[in-house]
Amino acid sequence: MRWHFIEGEPGCRYAVDHGCVAVVVDALRASATAAMLLHAGAQALLVVREVEEARAARQKYPDALLFGERGGLPPAGFDGGNSPRETAIARDRRVIFTTTTGAGRLVSAWGAPAVLLGTTVNARAVIQAAQTYGREVVLIPAGRTGQPDFDAQEDRAAAALLGMMAGAEIGEGADAFRHWQARIESEGMEALFASAPHADRLREIGHDPDIAYCAQVDLTDAVPAATTRDGAIVHVTRAFA
Repeated sequence: MRWHFIEGEPGCRYAVDHGCVAVVVDALRASATAAMLLHAGAQALLVVREVEEARAARQKYPDALLFGERGGLPPAGFDGGNSPRETAIARDRRVIFTTTTGAGRLVSAWGAPAVLLGTTVNARAVIQAAQTYGREVVLIPAGRTGQPDFDAQEDRAAAALLGMMAGAEIGEGADAFRHWQARIESEGMEALFASAPHADRLREIGHDPDIAYCAQVDLTDAVPAATTRDGAIVHVTRAFA
C-alpha cells in the first residue's frame, strides 16, 4: 500500500476523498500531547476545533478537563495547556482538547476510514496502527491554520520520519518527502525541531523543554484514533486499547 505526503487541509481532503487512513502530524505539540494524555490514562479525548466549542462541550461533559492552547498558552479557565510533559492530571478523566491547528486538522479529516494522530513520540505504534487498515495512508504535516506559507518544518520532518520508519512507497508528495528524508539524515530530528520557527515561539512562552521532548522517538505506544463524531466533537480513544 502506498503512503502519501500531503500537508494541511489538502492532505485531510485527500484522505477523505480517496478513502485513505489519515495520520495528522502536529509535532509541536498537539500530536504528542494527545498521545501522552492517553498514555497518562485519560479515558478519551473530546476534540473540537474552536475554544468556544470546547467550553460548550464542558457544559455537556461537566466532569471533563479542558486542555489546549491558543498562541501556545491555555485559554482562560482551562485546566491544562498543550504540553506533553504536563498530562498526569488526565488519568481516569475525559479531556476536551482544542489547539490552534492539530485539533482542527483531525476534525477536517473526519470521514476518512481512520484518523490517527501521530508524531515521533509514538512513531512505531502509529505506523503499526495505520498499517492494520489495509488501505493507503496519507501523512499530513499539520502546518498552521490560516498561514499556508508557515514553515512548519518539525511537522514535515516528523511525518517524513514516519514514512521512513514504515519503509513506505511514497506516492503523492514524493519530492517533498525525499527532501525531508535527506534533511533528517543530514541534520537529525532534534536539530530540525530546535531550529523550527515554531520552536522560537515555545521559547518565548517558557516551554523550551517541550521542543526536545517532542523530538524523542517511541516514548509511548498510545495512538489517538478518532472513533465517533457528535456535532462539533470528535471522540478520540487509544487505538486497540
